[in-house]
Formats: sequence, structure tokens, C-alpha cells
Amino acid sequence: MGSIGRYIFRTTLGAFLVVLISVTALMWITQALRDFDLMTNEGQGILTFVGVTGLIIPLLVMIIAPTSFMVAMAYVLHKLATDSELIVMNAAGMRPWHLFRPFLAVAIIVSLLVAVIAAYLSPKCLRELSRWISQIRADLVTQIVQPGRFVPLYSGALTLHIRERLPNGQLLGIFIDDQRDPKERVTFLAEQGDIITRDGGTYLLLADGSVQRQESGDHDPSIVQFDRYAFDLSQLSPQSGSSPQKYSSRERYIWELYTQDPNDPSIDGRPEQMRAELHDRITAPLYPLVIAVLTFAYLGAPRTTRQGRTLSLLSAIGAVVVLRALGFVGVLAGTHVAAALFIPYVALAVAFAFGYWGISRGLVFEPPAIIVDRVAAIMQRFSDRMARATG
Repeated sequence: MGSIGRYIFRTTLGAFLVVLISVTALMWITQALRDFDLMTNEGQGILTFVGVTGLIIPLLVMIIAPTSFMVAMAYVLHKLATDSELIVMNAAGMRPWHLFRPFLAVAIIVSLLVAVIAAYLSPKCLRELSRWISQIRADLVTQIVQPGRFVPLYSGALTLHIRERLPNGQLLGIFIDDQRDPKERVTFLAEQGDIITRDGGTYLLLADGSVQRQESGDHDPSIVQFDRYAFDLSQLSPQSGSSPQKYSSRERYIWELYTQDPNDPSIDGRPEQMRAELHDRITAPLYPLVIAVLTFAYLGAPRTTRQGRTLSLLSAIGAVVVLRALGFVGVLAGTHVAAALFIPYVALAVAFAFGYWGISRGLVFEPPAIIVDRVAAIMQRFSDRMARATG
């Protein structure tokens, strides 16, 4: 790869990373807002919130990477055309395939990235996300630490109330009414408390309070003041069952999808979903390579008019959108009709053959003349109206 190739490679890879990071960050924010209740309702800290929501990033990268690469490649080709570099390189005798090499190198890097994420990284993060969310949802502390509410447990035999929870996790205004023992009723009042974990157990350490005990049949309760009192919360935590952890199709590694056992108790979903997910993982690394060929076929040839390049850019975007749409349709329909799983493969093969044919022959793909003329007329009328509006 010569100096021109290295320049195109660096520019394309840099543009791809910028687009990928920007779009992924935007999509991550929209997804993270859906789990914002981890901090509001569940009482988790900002680090837990970022950690949990960040586990969705590999899946977003796998989906966004091919489209981001197309945007980066279109940007570089447009930049080369605007600076007349494509025309100069073509006049110097540089063949289209020689110019295509640096784009292909970036496409291979993107394909390898998508392959690693699809095969291992995304399922691994989704498993950890599911486990972490389940642990948070099942955590007793997140259930009872709801300021201003009386939370009944054990069918109302145990009631807890917390007036306020400070940012550092300390609890204020604690009320616990324990009627689980039919022979005795115990009521705790404390000014403050902290959740602590010792020797595998979880305790609510009460401070500056009193405990009121009243045995059945007695009219007068006994009240004892205390400085510190440890209330055992471990017995209130939900016990984990003996059933194995179940993983959905997206949470299974690609080799597990390939060697799936219908009798596996850890499978959460139908075998048809597993089959469709397997084919989606297989085709995922192919999209960057096909998109590279398709985009270069539309935008890689030198042109003399900016209008033709704009329409070719729109055509390339439309072709990539159709390609991705057919892939999604094939996977979704494949859960019901097995033959639909061939749609992504056929679409990829046709797009690759079309792009290869166009690059080999050095063709310039442009919309029909009637469309070009129609768009030109519309743009001219728009320009005239803007000119009259601005005087």
C-alpha cells in the first residue's frame, strides 16, 4: 500500500471511529434513559448505573458499525472527489481496484470487529447485564428502601418504613413493625440506620432508637432504648431457586447456537429463534465487506458534476438501506418460515455481484435522465423562490 493508500486508510478509519463513537454514544444515552430507574427507584449509584447500561454498548456497536463504515467511506470518497483527487488519480492511470484496496482494508477491520462482538463479546455482556439487573431487582434493599412508603412483607406481618435516604446511603426515620411471631409483636424506631454486610449476611444497623416488645395477652409493652441494634435482613431476602440460569438467543455464544440442544433447560426461547439468531450472527461480519463494494461502485468513479455525485450518494444510501432491511426482514421472518433465512444471503450475494461488476467495468451509476432532470427542475424552482423571498 503506497502513500496514497495509507492516506486513504487513515482517513477512512478515523472517520469510521468518529462516526461509530458518536452514534453509539447517542444510542447509548437513549437506551440508558430507559434504565434510569436504577438510580431513582432502585437506589443504585451512578457507577452502577453506568456499568449496567454500558454493557449494551457491544450490541449497539455490532448493529451500528456497518452503517458507520458506509458513512465514513462516503465522506472520504466525497472529499476526494471535491478536491479533484479522484480525477487526477484516474488520469494518472490508477485502476479502480487499486484505489479500492485501502477501503477494503478498513472493511476487513470492521468485519473482524463485528465478528468478535457477534460471536463472544455481545453475548458475554448481555449475560452479565441480565445477571446484574436480576440481582438489583431481587435485592431486598432496593425493595424496602423506598422513602415515604410503608412496605408490607410476609403478607403484612412485617412492615417497614423509611422517611428519607441520604445520598451516601444512610437511612433516616426508620420504622419496623414485626408481627411474624404470633406470640410477640416487636416494633423498632430509630433515628438512623445503615445497611451493612457481614459474613455473607445483610443487616440493618439501627442507631439512636428504641424497641417495643408486647407479648400476646399483655396490655403493657416493654420499651428498651438502644444506641446500636442490628436487624437481620438476610432472612427476608428471596432465596435463589435450584433452576439453572436461562439464556435468550441473544445471550448465547455463536457455538452454543450452532450446537443447541432442544432439551437444554438453559434455553429460553424456541429453536426457531435460535436458528434465526445463528444466521444473523453469521451474516453480520459480511455486511461491511459488501457495503464497501457497493458504496465504491456508486461513488468511486470520477465525475465532472456535483449533482450527479449527490444523486449517486442518495442511490448508494438507498441501496445500503434496502440491503440492511432485507437482512432484518429475513431474520424476523426466519423465525416462522425457515426458507426466509436465505433472504440475507441472497441480498448480500446480489449486492456484491452488482458492485463487483460496476467496479470492474468502471461504470458510473447514476439515476435515469428523467429523474436527474426532474430533481434539477425542483432545485431550480426552490432556488428561485428563495432568491425572491430574500429580495
